[in-house]
Amino acid sequence: MSKTAIIIPARYGSSRLEGKPLLKVAGKSVIQWVYEKAKQSKLADMVIVATDDERIFNEVQSFGGEVEMTSVDHKCGSDRIMEVVSRHPEISYICNLQGDEPLIKPESIDDVIRNVKEDDKADISTLIRVLTDENEINNPNLVKCVIDKYGFALYFSRSKIPYERNIGKAVFYGHIGIYGYKRTALENMTSMMQTQLECAESLEQLRALENGMHIKTSVVDFVPVGIDTKDDLEKFRQIVELKLNN
Repeated sequence: MSKTAIIIPARYGSSRLEGKPLLKVAGKSVIQWVYEKAKQSKLADMVIVATDDERIFNEVQSFGGEVEMTSVDHKCGSDRIMEVVSRHPEISYICNLQGDEPLIKPESIDDVIRNVKEDDKADISTLIRVLTDENEINNPNLVKCVIDKYGFALYFSRSKIPYERNIGKAVFYGHIGIYGYKRTALENMTSMMQTQLECAESLEQLRALENGMHIKTSVVDFVPVGIDTKDDLEKFRQIVELKLNN
């Protein structure tokens, strides 16, 4: 039977915040927060954490989550996800949910899944949001996206795109790093060599575009809080405490 899986790649090592999946906020690890959000999806049949670290493996098992060990040699999250998918012939659709996005909305996860399942032209799906702050628009760490009139991505860049020759005519979109894949699309992408634009911008999704794959986007209205630094962790802790006290 065809199934849809949310797979959460989780590594212990991080150049800016080592061991972040295991850091605790209000008594729960970051990976547990993400896992519980994924379980609220209405369109997913299974949620699996993919890790190469026994500490993360044991943590997920401790709160009753499903987890699988993967190779330590993977260079990116999509390769780690493909290893898990290869063990499950029943999985036809995959949502790649980052293990450091504890405030992701279950409804947005379902947007990603719905787009890749229901649109025959979509090989991959993802999320974008409207940017209005100039600091965000010009921040190379926040990836921008331009789309066609049907919502398909034309390009992703760390640069400010489009170039605003005529002021006030452009809409700027920021990319949110969650992906949906048809199984064949993930298999194809992970078997492809890195491409010139991917290497130049250090953006894996450009490999898909350069090879003629189609990425469908949905515009959402939330600002993600990805946990990459101690400041991010503290911001998330404050948000959680505010919700618990109200």
